[in-house]
Amino acid sequence: MTATMFSGPAVVWDAGRPFNLHQTLGIIGRGPGDRTIRMTPDAAWLAFNTPDGPATLGITQHGTELHARTWGPGAEHALSTVPALLGSQDDWSTFDAPDFIQSLPPRVKEARRRYSALRLPATGRVVDSLVPAILEQKVTTVEAHRGYATLLRKFGTQAPGAREHAQIPAELLVAPTAQQWAAIPSWEWHKAGVGPQRSATIMRMLRSASALERLAKLPAAEAGTKLQSIPGIGVWTAAEVTQRTHGDPDQVAVGDYHLAAYVGWALAGKPVDDAGMLELLEPWRGHRQRVVRMLYLSGFRKPSFGPRMSIQDHRGH
Repeated sequence: MTATMFSGPAVVWDAGRPFNLHQTLGIIGRGPGDRTIRMTPDAAWLAFNTPDGPATLGITQHGTELHARTWGPGAEHALSTVPALLGSQDDWSTFDAPDFIQSLPPRVKEARRRYSALRLPATGRVVDSLVPAILEQKVTTVEAHRGYATLLRKFGTQAPGAREHAQIPAELLVAPTAQQWAAIPSWEWHKAGVGPQRSATIMRMLRSASALERLAKLPAAEAGTKLQSIPGIGVWTAAEVTQRTHGDPDQVAVGDYHLAAYVGWALAGKPVDDAGMLELLEPWRGHRQRVVRMLYLSGFRKPSFGPRMSIQDHRGH
């Protein structure tokens, strides 16, 4: 990659140790149809709203150095978010301490050894994480991702700079602002396969959008508690948000359709409920989300039994 690839405002951040750009930012996207983030072989691309307007952010890796460039009215603000986005606040030192590592199950230890270059990103963008998380409530992942992608294609806007700079993926989109989400009529949610309960929760959330964005400055646990004060947002949704907005190393998505059974099979060789999952993870409190991430990265798959949740499609009704 040549030094002339980018032309917008720039910043260089040194991770100070081995770093994997794609592994670190991979958790941010909500399915293959999420066009607010795109990974190419040599870069990561994100487009999002800032208080100053929309911005496109392109990041490349050169050893432990991460080079970021931005375009659009929100370019300078976007640059200020880069270190946290890349995990500058994510401290694995306690997790990696010899006594703690020895306490972990073998497959978690092995996954950490193989994925030691991963960090937990903190986007600081609460509404951007809340909308797709609410869409994933009580439906299959396929349904939720399909609905989110449909809404992005129809109501998102092209990423700044994409028309002028060939290196920016042409399909990259900025998600609607809180005001734009709130203006989407009910029939468009229905056409995207989003039921009235989920769209109503999003509308309630959007009425407090400005206050919600300020939660990014609070500790993750406190932010998660405040999120749950909004009707329709529970423990699962709050965890899905703070894992991305704060790089929360501990919060577990209680209430997830698959997670408890997955953790149970991985750690105890049998399915468990949410209470059983929390009991299994308790020895590693403070790092429970790290443990779950490592379990997924280990490649472990739980046995498959019984019927799967069926995919519903009411868009034509």
